[in-house]
Amino acid sequence: MSSDIRDGWARQGAIEARQVDDAWQRIETWLHRNAPATAAALRPGVPDGELAAFERDLGVRIPAGLKALWRRCAGMSAGPGEGTSFLLGEWAPMSLDAVLATYRLQMNILVAMDEYVSWRPSWIPFAAFDPHDILDGLCLDAETGRIWRWSEYAERTLVHESLTVYLEDMADALDVPELSLGAGPRVREGALVWG
Repeated sequence: MSSDIRDGWARQGAIEARQVDDAWQRIETWLHRNAPATAAALRPGVPDGELAAFERDLGVRIPAGLKALWRRCAGMSAGPGEGTSFLLGEWAPMSLDAVLATYRLQMNILVAMDEYVSWRPSWIPFAAFDPHDILDGLCLDAETGRIWRWSEYAERTLVHESLTVYLEDMADALDVPELSLGAGPRVREGALVWG
């Protein structure tokens, strides 16, 4: 591989990481100002060394944008309930333990279902119905950057073109609720809810 191609990929990864970081900063700022219960439930991010070890355990190259998100927030410390499913579309950021458990479960199912591809090795789960759910959620395709929804019923639906677009859409909906395509943001007992 030529150094120009490597440099181009590195530059693209740096842009993606910055965009995700900027969008998450906007989201987190809004949460601290408006939904302190949700902000308090966010787990701190993980350092690069832990991300590198996690990437080895996962066995998949983690895209720069997802790494940027996990450097800022590695899931939620709260259990299921109001305020945990605060991401756009009412999803909760998963803990890295739940990400790994979900990925391994889905890969085992993939091996058992030769004819129907229910999961791709490049799909990395990152959000679910609650922070520890392994049955229904969102995954990022490490090859294409697209976000897919999976369910326990083997339904797979493309829902967003990229993590950057997803987080920027959420940040925009928080800043200007009229921009929300679905139910708008609300705060109930210090927690962000949609609708």
